[in-house]
Amino acid sequence: MLWKLDRLGRDLRHLVNTIDERRTRGVGLKVIAGAGAQIDTTTANGRLAFGIFAAFAEFERELISERTNAGLAAARTRGRMGGRPRKMDRATLMMAMAAMSVVRLTWLAEIKSREAIFKRPRLHSRRA
Repeated sequence: MLWKLDRLGRDLRHLVNTIDERRTRGVGLKVIAGAGAQIDTTTANGRLAFGIFAAFAEFERELISERTNAGLAAARTRGRMGGRPRKMDRATLMMAMAAMSVVRLTWLAEIKSREAIFKRPRLHSRRA
């Protein structure tokens, strides 16, 4: 039993493969809500309706994707850039990166100096 058909698969191929895999195990599908309401894949009519609704669902998803991409392209031609606005301009970013590298180099130098201080000197060589 399934609430809505679009919750079962990512695309039409995945949806059909999932249903076929379940059918080989003897499991039918019954959709209880959504555009594909009253689909029961244990009957021939239900399998036909399932295929039609699945094809329409994938078609609609592809149309939405095409429209979104066309809208983004049109916005870019008008000079609009999508995405989150940057917090730092290029000069501020370069300054921050330089400061971080100095801090890292200082930190590495401190660790090396501690290793030199706490390194235990050998008093006797261990030759046999």
